[in-house]
Order: sequence, then C-alpha cells, then structure tokens
Amino acid sequence: MAALDLFGRRWSLRILWELHQGPTGFRPLQQRCDGMSSSVLRQRLVELTQAGLVAQQDDSGYMLTALGEDAYRALGPLARWAENWAAALAERPTSQPTTTEDEV
Repeated sequence: MAALDLFGRRWSLRILWELHQGPTGFRPLQQRCDGMSSSVLRQRLVELTQAGLVAQQDDSGYMLTALGEDAYRALGPLARWAENWAAALAERPTSQPTTTEDEV
C-alpha cells in the first residue's frame, strides 16, 4: 500500500519516467515534466529519495537508484495494460445504448 500511495502522488510516476532516461539536473527535469512548479518537484524528489528510488548526485543532478530502476521495470505491465485499455475505449461507440426494462 505504501508503494501505491507514493506512486499515486501527482507527478511521481512522471519523475520516474523522466529519470529512467538518465541522470538530470533540477531545472531540466522540471522542463521535461511540463514545467511543474519547483515546490512540487522538490517535494516529490524528497519523497522519492527517502523511499530509496532516487538519489541526488554530487553535481546536484538526480538519478534513479537500483530500486528506482526496478520500480520503473515493474510498472511496465501497467503501462502496457493502460495502452490496451485506451485502445479498447477508442474502439467503443461514443454513446452506449441503454436497455429498458421491456428489453430485459
């Protein structure tokens, strides 16, 4: 449940996604996350660091730890499911007919 709580916080998964591409500094990470506020990014980085998923480098850059890389890989099946779900939703008619009691 603790992992779901952490990953359910806004921007946490996006930060993992971006850091999976390689170490990066605070400002470039903020830009890659669509310009999220610096206070939210800082808070999420603190939370992810305390959880052992992110480490701060000597040059003030951030990178995924081995646990962070494991978490990223563990989320792969969820990402594939989400793609399938989105495709299934796209194939559905926009309005589903409702059934009446007479039809049941």
